[in-house]
Amino acid sequence: MEQVLEQFREKIIAATASKTPLRIRGGGTKDWYGQSLQGEVLDTSAYTGIVAYEPTELVIVARAGTPLAEIEAALDAQNQMLAFEPPRFGAESTIGGVVAAGLSGPRRQAVGAVRDFVLGATLVDGKGDVLRFGGQVMKNVAGYDVSRLLAGSLGTLGLIVDVSLKVLPKPFMETTLRFELGQKEAIERLNNWGGQPLPVSASAWHGGTLIVRLSGAVAAVKAAVQKMGGEEDTQAADFWSELRDHGNAFLAASDGPALWRLSVPSVAPPLDLEGDQLIEWGGAQRWIRTSADAKKIRAVAEKAGGHATLFRAGETAAGVFHPLAPAVAAIHRNLKNAFDPSGIFNPGRMYKDF
Repeated sequence: MEQVLEQFREKIIAATASKTPLRIRGGGTKDWYGQSLQGEVLDTSAYTGIVAYEPTELVIVARAGTPLAEIEAALDAQNQMLAFEPPRFGAESTIGGVVAAGLSGPRRQAVGAVRDFVLGATLVDGKGDVLRFGGQVMKNVAGYDVSRLLAGSLGTLGLIVDVSLKVLPKPFMETTLRFELGQKEAIERLNNWGGQPLPVSASAWHGGTLIVRLSGAVAAVKAAVQKMGGEEDTQAADFWSELRDHGNAFLAASDGPALWRLSVPSVAPPLDLEGDQLIEWGGAQRWIRTSADAKKIRAVAEKAGGHATLFRAGETAAGVFHPLAPAVAAIHRNLKNAFDPSGIFNPGRMYKDF
């Protein structure tokens, strides 16, 4: 694998010298995510394999091109999991893409996001230097926790070549409860439960039905079922799997209105936007299919204290990701200049001028 890594370095050094844009690509399952795809493909699929896995230490280290399925199979054999439940958009999905995209699944409301599980990473920057962050405590000039900073960066800072991730044991018991509730009442109920010691690991509201997953010790789950009420559904694994992988009819539809993802405080009341909605993460993630103008959608999100991302379809002229405040944009620019001064990595993938 050292030869493959050296080939990456040589290609990056040559691209920097000629100012040739590079498009970092693993399995290509998230090519649709973000803005335009530009540059010559830098394929990471050859750089694969689990480097180290210590089940007793709850840590796994893998090269960026390693298929997510391979990692999950290794964890499953030890009754462990990637607790943030990254969406599996296809069999070719790689762990490098998982970290670069920074997308989390239904369990994110209970355990945290991708970045919360990144312990370390190795990066090749725009100069071709191999930089290691995290476990070996390499401090950079800005003082950032760079390994976690890479989560959600969409490959704009450099080539992720390997990552170290925290894993967790699978829960002893899981069950699902269903409630027939309107949107306002469902949000209130979710926030009320969120303030109690209940083992809620995921939630989803759509079309007048609130679905809540409970995970944990057998006694805790059974006690929560008795306290919360609702209709118990012990066969809901397929529902949560489809929600995680965006395979249900609402998230997977390729026609109709654009799909927007709004991140708002969980206590935010129903949003004043026309369109069909699906609510996750205890009320903090609101998916909406709407034909509303991008400015209106983002204004509503900002008023609620959050931001909006154009997730699928729609006109990208207004930008896929929520515009950054000037101070935040300056931080992004400084980081980009520090790691990729020639701007060769995934140009325009996050923002048109980035």
